[in-house]
Amino acid sequence: MIVGIGVDLVDVPRFERSLARTPRLLPRLFAPAERVLKPRSLAARYAAKEAFIKAMGGSDGVHWTDIEITSEPSGRPVFALSGETAATVAARGITAVHLSMSHDAGLATAYVIAEAPDGAVTAPAPADTAPAGASPAPAATPAAAAAPTAPAPSVGADA
Repeated sequence: MIVGIGVDLVDVPRFERSLARTPRLLPRLFAPAERVLKPRSLAARYAAKEAFIKAMGGSDGVHWTDIEITSEPSGRPVFALSGETAATVAARGITAVHLSMSHDAGLATAYVIAEAPDGAVTAPAPADTAPAGASPAPAATPAAAAAPTAPAPSVGADA
């Protein structure tokens, strides 16, 4: 069952200028193996990480350098999740994360789909405190309230 979808679009020249202006972004956003890539590939990976966070429903328990995009021998991009991010994905019952990335004409894009077995998904943990005047969060659906029973996620991707 699809439990999350994320998409992101990055202006490659603007992203490249941001990296040049703020060199510390490179180690904050990318795993060591990703840091040697060309700017258009980094922009696509940044888009993939943003889309991943959107598919997860937020960034709680997710860390940029725990999300690495690697390639299968065929060239198909896949997520290699580690650390707290991998634990968060497993705790939410997500068993597969699909990725498609592209870059052309100065733009990079990524699309992510997160899947879990029916009834195995838990919602992201709510914040301890809500801002003053905020409405209470809507009640979780029965599927979202079920305890996770899924094994570690498969991180296959679509190219």
